[in-house]
Amino acid sequence: MTTVGSLSEAFIHGNAPGPNPLALALALTPSPCNTAPMDSKADFTAPHPGSQAMPPWTTGELTEAPRIGWRNLLALIGPGLVMSASAIGGGEWLVGPTVTARYGGAMLWLATLSIVFQALYNIEVCRYTLYCGEPIFTGKLRTLPGPMFWLWVYLLLDSSVIFSYLAAGAATPIQVILLGGEMPKPDAVASHWWMAKIIATTIFLLSLVPLIFGGKIFNSLKVVMTSKLVIVFGFLLVLAVFYSRQATWIEIGSGFFAFGNVPVQKPEDANANGRLDPGEDWDGDFNLDVVEERVPPSIDTNGDGKPEDWETDDLGKPIKHIDVDGDGVRDGDNVRNVFVSLLGGGEWPQIDFGLIAFITAMAAIAGNGGLSNAPMSNYVRDQGWGMGHHVGAIPSIVGGRGIALSHVGCVFEPNESSLVRWGRWYWKVARDQLLVWMPACFVGLALPSMLSVEFLRRGTQAGDWNAAVMTAQGVRQHVADPPPGVLAYESGLSNILYGQAWGNLFWSLTLLCGFLVLGTTLVSNTDGIVRRWVDVFWTASRRMRAVDPKFIKHVYFTTLLAYGAFVLAMLWLNTPAELIKWGTLGFNLALGFSSWHTLFINTLLLPRELRPGLFPRLALLFGGMFFVLLFVLTLLNQLGMFRPSP
Repeated sequence: MTTVGSLSEAFIHGNAPGPNPLALALALTPSPCNTAPMDSKADFTAPHPGSQAMPPWTTGELTEAPRIGWRNLLALIGPGLVMSASAIGGGEWLVGPTVTARYGGAMLWLATLSIVFQALYNIEVCRYTLYCGEPIFTGKLRTLPGPMFWLWVYLLLDSSVIFSYLAAGAATPIQVILLGGEMPKPDAVASHWWMAKIIATTIFLLSLVPLIFGGKIFNSLKVVMTSKLVIVFGFLLVLAVFYSRQATWIEIGSGFFAFGNVPVQKPEDANANGRLDPGEDWDGDFNLDVVEERVPPSIDTNGDGKPEDWETDDLGKPIKHIDVDGDGVRDGDNVRNVFVSLLGGGEWPQIDFGLIAFITAMAAIAGNGGLSNAPMSNYVRDQGWGMGHHVGAIPSIVGGRGIALSHVGCVFEPNESSLVRWGRWYWKVARDQLLVWMPACFVGLALPSMLSVEFLRRGTQAGDWNAAVMTAQGVRQHVADPPPGVLAYESGLSNILYGQAWGNLFWSLTLLCGFLVLGTTLVSNTDGIVRRWVDVFWTASRRMRAVDPKFIKHVYFTTLLAYGAFVLAMLWLNTPAELIKWGTLGFNLALGFSSWHTLFINTLLLPRELRPGLFPRLALLFGGMFFVLLFVLTLLNQLGMFRPSP
């Protein structure tokens, strides 16, 4: 007899049984529930664990997982691909390059932990959906003390996500192009402020279009996100192949495994002999740098009594540090490895917390981050995977005829034959996450980081929103005059792929790529926020449960309009810097807490045969600890507990 223990072992060791052939349409077409499985006892009754305030499940048959072959490769475009495309957003394009421009690839190991923990978390939230067809958020409300308690808890945890910093971020590259390369100054120039608000508003309104038309909303997202991956990855790969050096890729690749690196402030003369020895030139400028003191802002541009701008030099560049060597870049940033320091002399490195908010934000948004991972289970249901086959999906308000969504989940009886099919569905989800979502997240972070490492000098002080713009300027210079060591130079292709015209073209394309990354991610983020709360009330509210299942699209559309009004208000009342601080502060706390709650859900609500084994439980436990620790560091930094080094 096949047991869940053996299936779990098969998954962990990579020898899970392959799916039996079955027509793909049968597996993906919704069918009515409340029918006893053909291979179950006729008297099988759905269990009703957890809070009795939630409605009981119905029963149905677990269908076979479809076989993926050469003739239906498009079936691989599932939740993992859609969510990985949405993952290439603010963290990868804005926050990640800000960190790598300053420290190279040395801090990317935090992103590795974040992505791995998120992949395992995604598999576990889908475990719940495979069993009952409900998204994980509905499962959260099924646990004690009851739905109203968890409703308020998760509204609080999800509050940071509703601040749509992506719309403000996507407006910046468009502004830069319209201003001819000038970095916008909305705090100081009134016309720049109005331009930023109008462009951000337009981008957000356009992002709603795929959520209104197209039939099943998940299908519209698949089209948008697949197109995004092809265009963005294609463009970045051209830059990576022709205009970056092998050493850059080695640095990025090794950075993902440089566990224990922490930011510090230290001079480059490690042995204090007064000369530049091998390995001491941290930033590659061939100078023996010292730690250059930061200069605080001294100009109050908006009259609020708090200085937020700096004096400028003869070229109009803000004077943010005492430039000892006159190179225009602040020196002193470096990294040390905790383990090497402790083993070498027992000394704990003095960590520089000056950029800790960006470092933890990079880890928070690497992958999806926050509660943005939760819609993975919603998409598994809408794709018709597992028992989602019986539940239905959320249709668009225009073109969504004939699509409905059940108010409650549908479960199957665990027995010898159904557990075999369960193992195949579970492996399908695991494959989707480990072979599609996770690699795409690594590549999605590596490629933008490659841009900042290759085209910006290490130690560059990138601000909240100008990292992508500064990177685009570096791209223009390199393409116009490729340096030795890149393929466009070494292969002789520089006679064709170089010059000021090419530089200007790639500068524009880099900025437009940033707009595409942030704008399309805005589509999936908006859907994720609206979707998870519509799903929650669709099942938890008695009034909603009385609504015809076909009217789910009207509920979704009404909620979308309300959320849209809120986002527009926030866009006009806050600056981009304020939005990203609000938007990322609670990401790590929400994901950490959700990891622990998911562990509780899957060991309480699921039948014993379907509960996670030891490895998934440990992954959720330690993943939650990792994300909560990052939140604590960010919060202490926001409260002023950490002071940046001079």
